[in-house]
Amino acid sequence: MDTRTPHPSLPAKPRAFGFFVDGAWVKTGGRDTLDRISPAHDIPVTTIALCTKADVDHAVKVAREAFEDRRWSGQAAADRAAVLLRAAQGIRARVDELALLETLETGKPISQSRGEVEGAAGIYEYAAGAARMLHGETFNNLGDKMLGLVTREPIGVVGLITPWNFPFFILAERVPFILAAGCTIVCKPSEFTSSTTLLMAEILAEAGLPAGVFNVVTGLGAEVGQAITEHPDIDMASFTGSTATGRRAVQASAGNFKKLGLELGGKNPQIVFADADLEDAADGVIFSMCFNAGQCCVGGSRLVVERSIAGTFEKLVTAKLAKVRVGDPLNPDTQVGAMVTPEHNAKVLGYIENGRKAGARLVAGGGKAGSPAGNFVQPTLFADVTTDMAIAREEIFGPVLGIIPFETEEEAIAIANNVDYGLAASIWTKNLDKAVNVMRRVRAGRTWINCTITGGPEMPIGGFKQSGWGRETGIYGVEEYTQIKSCHIELGQRAPWIS
Repeated sequence: MDTRTPHPSLPAKPRAFGFFVDGAWVKTGGRDTLDRISPAHDIPVTTIALCTKADVDHAVKVAREAFEDRRWSGQAAADRAAVLLRAAQGIRARVDELALLETLETGKPISQSRGEVEGAAGIYEYAAGAARMLHGETFNNLGDKMLGLVTREPIGVVGLITPWNFPFFILAERVPFILAAGCTIVCKPSEFTSSTTLLMAEILAEAGLPAGVFNVVTGLGAEVGQAITEHPDIDMASFTGSTATGRRAVQASAGNFKKLGLELGGKNPQIVFADADLEDAADGVIFSMCFNAGQCCVGGSRLVVERSIAGTFEKLVTAKLAKVRVGDPLNPDTQVGAMVTPEHNAKVLGYIENGRKAGARLVAGGGKAGSPAGNFVQPTLFADVTTDMAIAREEIFGPVLGIIPFETEEEAIAIANNVDYGLAASIWTKNLDKAVNVMRRVRAGRTWINCTITGGPEMPIGGFKQSGWGRETGIYGVEEYTQIKSCHIELGQRAPWIS
């Protein structure tokens, strides 16, 4: 489906937002504010409030009251599902507005933003069905005088911290499942990309979500994010971001032993065997490294390729890479947009320089993409990469790919697993036995065979090793936000202890 839109214009002035608590907008008031500078155009596009710890405390109090009085958790699943379905309709009614804000704040191509917003609506529709599927169990094997029940109950107030790379889509992979479980939410979006999360709060309120069930506080991670992960009245925190920040979230959560859901970093292999469809594999490899300008936690940044075809495949990837369109994300023909900030742009360029100094052979790209404004990096390909190099071990989060050759299937598996992460992997081969064997042995939470970065909300997502804890989406994504209760029901007269 063609998701391209006409070339939209830059705003004349930044759009200012308050924040959203207890079903209503809260004005910025005397709080400090932050202007978001478009990473592709170097102009301010939105302004958000920098909330405080006191704002977090108030939002948590509101969410706790909404949970305890059962205004949401006490509703039938069919009624919760109806709200989620209306929210999906609300998203579709505002696709153009949401997609433009997403592109202005993230720097991603407008066609990608539109596809993600439309995809998010579909996730809300799936979660509506999942809400009605949530169930417990009965144990009818305890004898005639005892019946056992296992119920799933909402865990309570959830603190949700979302990242800047897919602010609306990742929100959709969390919020409707948390709501389907019957929980209430205090959400902190990235300070770089807050606008679409704020609008989603408005859409949910208009869809009939009771006041206080979904609250959004904006601001900096060091104050607002830390306050959420530490808060004693938040029962669970869900965090998506870097492994280093996830580690700090684990430490901060210890105060009340809150449950954590973490989707963290990745250093994901694209494993290409000699018997693969090389044209198709090359296209998939480039898509995986360039999608969202490489700022994608499940994107491929290690090309693990069978040595007998390494030279041929390198030339094929190089030729295709030269055709990738980098530039203004408001142009519907653009495929690769901007890096999120000048600092991140410099970090990615620093990794590229590190790769050169470490002895990797630069095949393509290697510098800042030509543009009068914005933060753009050329999609970059290295060969002669060894597994001890930083570009082969550390998450770069940019459009940088290193080629690592292998001789045997066993070596390919060993290279794929030889990092601290285990978020995703792609396997390219036409041999089904080989594909299944490698899939079973590569330690990654999401694995694709002859495809990459695809799938819908029906299946769970999450990582192994230092890529995180827990699972989102699918029925697993609803169960993640529940607690299990065992109940024994005595039937008839209980045998007395004291006669």
